[in-house]
Amino acid sequence: MLNSIYLNCFIYFILVFSVQARDLKNVLESKTCFSNYFAFGVATASYQIEGAWNVSGKGESIWDRYTHEHPERVFDHHNGDVADASYYKVKEDVRLLSQLGVGFYRFSISWSRILPDGLSNNVNEDGIRYYKELIDELRKNKITPVATMYHWDLPQSLQDLGGWTNPIIADYFLDYARVLLDNFGDTVQVWLTFNEPLSFCSDGYGGDDAPGGRSSGFEDYMCGHNMLRAHGMVYRMFDQKYRNTTKGIMGVTLNLPWMEPATTSQEDQKAADTARQFMFGWFAHPIFSQDGDYPAVMRSAVDANSKRQGFPRSRLPKFTAEEVKAIRGSYDFMGLNHYTTYLTKQGSRKIKTKPSFDDDMNVRISQKDDWPKSNSTWLRVVPWGFRKSLNWIKANYNNPQILVTENGVSLEPGLHDTKRVNYIDAYLRALHAAIFKDGCRVFGYAYWSLMDNFEWMRGFSERFGLYEVDYKSPNLTRTPRLSAKYFTSVAKTGCLPDDFADYTYKTD
Repeated sequence: MLNSIYLNCFIYFILVFSVQARDLKNVLESKTCFSNYFAFGVATASYQIEGAWNVSGKGESIWDRYTHEHPERVFDHHNGDVADASYYKVKEDVRLLSQLGVGFYRFSISWSRILPDGLSNNVNEDGIRYYKELIDELRKNKITPVATMYHWDLPQSLQDLGGWTNPIIADYFLDYARVLLDNFGDTVQVWLTFNEPLSFCSDGYGGDDAPGGRSSGFEDYMCGHNMLRAHGMVYRMFDQKYRNTTKGIMGVTLNLPWMEPATTSQEDQKAADTARQFMFGWFAHPIFSQDGDYPAVMRSAVDANSKRQGFPRSRLPKFTAEEVKAIRGSYDFMGLNHYTTYLTKQGSRKIKTKPSFDDDMNVRISQKDDWPKSNSTWLRVVPWGFRKSLNWIKANYNNPQILVTENGVSLEPGLHDTKRVNYIDAYLRALHAAIFKDGCRVFGYAYWSLMDNFEWMRGFSERFGLYEVDYKSPNLTRTPRLSAKYFTSVAKTGCLPDDFADYTYKTD
């Protein structure tokens, strides 16, 4: 892990060099301005926007296979074969980013576009060309590329070998990361190894997302274990062989919905902390804590349940002492995704015969009916939960440097999205308070997403974009929403507007 003073300076130069100069007087006098050291950006992911699923040497991914074989499991029965066709629209999409005035763009690289078979003996030159074109176009427009190595689209050929449940996957990921660093390390200086392992392990191997494992309590833990091993291996390789030449930094993105106790009872307070440890600490504790390894509450619960269920060993794998050491401290910063908040109550305490992550956690989760709704059943608008999440991370993980890599809201299609403007403004004000009142060390914020995209099992039914995509148009026309105008103002000035008049759509 980098020296904190060096990291502070380094982050400023690589993430904020492209931000327009801001009026220091305004920053000092206004309670709603971020500092010149703060960067604004937007985020996307390869499978959700690129399309071109089988062209120019790209291999099949688990999401290609899954959505083709099980369209009935996707809400609108669509897939990402075309998506936003961003593979063909590099200059157009970067022009949208430039118009927004953002300082950085977080995108992901498709493993199967770089290595069609998942293995490094066969490198697809068109994949290298495509991402170099994107990166070069970003840099020409003074937008810092922030690259995620893995955002869920595993090559199907590796899934055929067991995917993230097979320990050899960590070595294959290391090989893949080496190809990325060899080809893009001189132009990409901010790296994220993984995006939301909770999602692709718990929902993918333990639930209904690709590859559709539905093996909760077994494969999800195996996936998480191998992902953590892979992350530690890649970070150590980066630190030892690439950092001095690339002058880059590396982190991992974890998601933390805030878990608020449903009541003031000790049971519900304990339930809230247990939920945080299972859903966030599962991955944060091995990397960001001083002790490393899994959270104690998670280890004891899974071990005890496994024993009661008659298994000769715990369903939660164990790290070797060398693995604990390699994973602990394997970060320069934390990437954080946050969208919403839940209420927690103590579960039934009854251990079920069939193992599951939810049974191991033993917490009931809900949301208040009066919390404002979005177009996603799971997403309610609760800005104060963002501030609490950041403060909990500060208290539990020694206040790490944080880049908010995703925050956003889905709404019905439409250009006059005042609810999205209100969401962004409210969450940014909560973030501002966490930084300036609470001392949380957050150096950047990315809105999800630049434009509407394929939202996994919800297809195109949920719209998160600052730009609306017309999926009935042959050109997949992108049109800025009202929220794009709002976010442009924030990105260019670093300040939140006190007057919403310019961003409010009035109806008769």
